[in-house]
Amino acid sequence: MYNLRCAAEENCLASSASSAHEYDTRVLLRFPQRVKNQGTSDFLPSKPRYSWEWHSCHNHFHSMDEFSLYELLDAKTLQAVAEGHKASFCLEDTSCEAGYYRRYACTSHTQGLSPGCYDTYNADIDCQWIDITDVSPGKYILKVTVNPKQTVPEASFENNVVRCDVHYTGSAAHLSGCRASS
Repeated sequence: MYNLRCAAEENCLASSASSAHEYDTRVLLRFPQRVKNQGTSDFLPSKPRYSWEWHSCHNHFHSMDEFSLYELLDAKTLQAVAEGHKASFCLEDTSCEAGYYRRYACTSHTQGLSPGCYDTYNADIDCQWIDITDVSPGKYILKVTVNPKQTVPEASFENNVVRCDVHYTGSAAHLSGCRASS
């Protein structure tokens, strides 16, 4: 729990973590996320720069409260058994397809995602996971939704969801069959 104190401040842990002690451990389903702007306009933060929220624990600004929503659904009932979220702290053009160019970089204090470019979140950063401490072994679906509250206008929201099959053994999770869905 000590290493997760910043994530706890951002409410990225299951509710059972509120009664955990400093040296208790949590089970996290970590995964990377790569988001592509497939549109023709820039994807800009939902908040204007003057209202970005400073997060002192991580020492950076959040330009969106909820950039992505992560849900672990029971494979049979499709009911959520655990969830997480990612606030945007560095919405930038990490890489671009051929013919497109990076225009947004957090190092220059600009945030956004240009058409034809990707923003990548590695699995080792805070809140890039779901706390599955209280989840039983079984078959699940990982549902990742970008711009879940649709606070950033888009031409279409139909390509904002990805689902992956998850087999959780209690000690390991195996993901397969990832696909875009609605």
